[in-house]
Amino acid sequence: MKVLLVEDEALVRMMAAETLEDAGFEIIEAATGEEALEAWKTHRADVLFTDIRLPGELSGWDVAEHCRAQHPDLPVIYATGYSEAAPRRVSGSAFFRKPYRPAEIVKTILTLTR
Repeated sequence: MKVLLVEDEALVRMMAAETLEDAGFEIIEAATGEEALEAWKTHRADVLFTDIRLPGELSGWDVAEHCRAQHPDLPVIYATGYSEAAPRRVSGSAFFRKPYRPAEIVKTILTLTR
């Protein structure tokens, strides 16, 4: 199963990617919303795991809305340490505040993809 992991903080992204890979997931990494949408074009993921606040023009909310427009049942996991923006969550999603336990992300992915 492929997970598109969108996180601008390199250490957080590396930790999450390592945990997800250890759990058997294939990881597609992106540091910005723009990178995520480029990756989405060529590597359709089964799950989107995105930080909400990202550098650049696109937020995690934007990435999720774009991906869901093409794949309406895509499970989405949002993570944030802080966000001023009003939630724009989609159905079939989960929300985590940072810091989160990586094992909880694995468990949530398995729950959302059943």
